[in-house]
Amino acid sequence: MARFGYSVIGLDPDKTVKASIREEDISFKHTREIATHIKGMLVERAKEYLEDVIAMKRSVPFRRYNKKVGHRSDLKGWDSGRYPVKAAERVLLLLESLEKNATNKGLEVDRLFIIHAVAQRGRKMKRIFSRAYGSTSAKVKTLTHLELIAEEA
Repeated sequence: MARFGYSVIGLDPDKTVKASIREEDISFKHTREIATHIKGMLVERAKEYLEDVIAMKRSVPFRRYNKKVGHRSDLKGWDSGRYPVKAAERVLLLLESLEKNATNKGLEVDRLFIIHAVAQRGRKMKRIFSRAYGSTSAKVKTLTHLELIAEEA
């Protein structure tokens, strides 16, 4: 099994808590947009936001991957956005894991800020599927890594 590390070093281990998921079958583009949006939020506020995204009440602004993405009226300061439900569910599970790690360390969950949220591309799963007249085409699925680090304020 591969050994994974975090992309941030030099943090105070008494005030910070980490959580990550590796090789997850979710869209990298959706996960990247969620991670950039929740960075800097309180953990409780980020959880409420992701629950609203899952219920399709609030949308996630798409800043980089926004070609042919429709506009949403609930976004302020940005036009294009979507409701990435599957990615939001997995990030919400990771936030709950982050909270549990904080309680095990003895940190106050109400005072946790997300200081580092990054999505990275994982390995590619290559498959083929059949086409007409006996030919085939390649089908490549990219897995995703997600890291969250929170600090007690």
